[in-house]
Amino acid sequence: MKTKSIELLNKAIADELSAVHQYMYFHFRCDDQGYDLISNLFKRTAIAEMLHIELLAERVLFLKGEVELKAEQEVEKIHDIKEMLLMACEMEASSANDYNKWANECSQNADSVSKKIFESLVADEEMHFDQFDTEMENLKKFGDNYLALQSIERSKNMGINRPTE
Repeated sequence: MKTKSIELLNKAIADELSAVHQYMYFHFRCDDQGYDLISNLFKRTAIAEMLHIELLAERVLFLKGEVELKAEQEVEKIHDIKEMLLMACEMEASSANDYNKWANECSQNADSVSKKIFESLVADEEMHFDQFDTEMENLKKFGDNYLALQSIERSKNMGINRPTE
């Protein structure tokens, strides 16, 4: 049994669960305000994080370990879009950094499969970071008009009975 790998995989599950909870909270808040583009980004990212949990849990079970489904952090009740995106960027950067370290630890413990899983997660987390960072840049560039346009687009779509997703 690869005890160290199981410990790291479960730490990653806790990290991913926290991200799912936080991003779904952000999705609900943004959706409520009519910011469909950002709302859907949070929702799609939460779903991707759920798939990460599944991948990690399958590996824990293969290694004959117990899957721990405990979120690492409580959801922060943030309402400001810029603060949401800033937190999301920080979360993704932190996860990528941890997963890089943990890939190396798995390698040192002769577990190349877990190492590859962590390496693939680094790529996903960096992609998520880039998406959130792009939204931050759009907010800086266009200000509140960027959010207003999303809200107006939703109203237009609702007026002609088109779904917003």
